[in-house]
Amino acid sequence: MKTSPLPPWPTTELAAMSETELHLAARVRVDQAWQRCCEVCPALPAPKVWFNLRGASAGQANLGHGGLRLNPVLLSENRTAFFDEVIPHEMAHWLVFHLDNGPRLKPHGREWKTVMRDLFGLVPSVTHRFDIQQAQPAPYRYQCDCRFHHFTSRRHALVVNGRRYHCRHCAKTLVYKPENEL
Repeated sequence: MKTSPLPPWPTTELAAMSETELHLAARVRVDQAWQRCCEVCPALPAPKVWFNLRGASAGQANLGHGGLRLNPVLLSENRTAFFDEVIPHEMAHWLVFHLDNGPRLKPHGREWKTVMRDLFGLVPSVTHRFDIQQAQPAPYRYQCDCRFHHFTSRRHALVVNGRRYHCRHCAKTLVYKPENEL
């Protein structure tokens, strides 16, 4: 098995790409990772690729639908890391799932870690450290006695339906304060 990472994509080239070009390049990188996986599992089907993942997750091997979902906001903001780490990470999931007993294996278990190390030459890391501010907007502002807190639409809807949240620092109930209210 190969133990070297996929060849680096030129950083200056990635930085200059439009969104459309970046998505095409990401598909090429997925294909490169798939070809590497086919060296150990020739019958591995090629995954479809979607750029429709939202929130804090960078990528997801969507095994039921037959492909990979990538977060377009995090891809655009973390281009090199996506090409070097996220796409191989998701392809490792894709490969492990298609092994014997793959659906029964732990997502970040021994087999996945082996693929990351031995096939992609990467340290197996379960989570990323990307800034998710733009990918996971929290437009609803709440206040306690000591600070402002920003909620997502989902959390705000829970408050509207009666749920209460308390500040971890001052223990006061958080109260909705729209931006236009000073």
